[in-house]
Amino acid sequence: VQLQAYGGGLVQAGGSLTLSCVFSGRTFDDYAIGWFRQVSGKEREFVAAISGKGGSTRYADSVKDRFTISRDNAKNTVYPQMNSLKPEDTAVYYCAADRTTAVGYMLPLLVYDYWGHGTQVTVSS
Repeated sequence: VQLQAYGGGLVQAGGSLTLSCVFSGRTFDDYAIGWFRQVSGKEREFVAAISGKGGSTRYADSVKDRFTISRDNAKNTVYPQMNSLKPEDTAVYYCAADRTTAVGYMLPLLVYDYWGHGTQVTVSS
């Protein structure tokens, strides 16, 4: 399995950005996809996740109502749409995959086996 994250950049506070995570190597809809972020010197934190078939999503409280995660299984891609961005959203964002049928509350708890390289998101105040 390979994952490639795209779409990071610099945006002003209050702005929007959509990231992409392109998956390859296995059957895409067998895998839940999670997004995580990490600030230098801090632990990596869960941001959002979506189940393999796309019917179930979960969000960290810090991004709920601002971020929306979706997937296009025909394109093997997951998209976190990030709105109303805040300076505290600045981080390196990573996507990860786990082969599972888990849904709902389990999504943030998965041990994701495959990770992509991160993409930097910087939100200026």
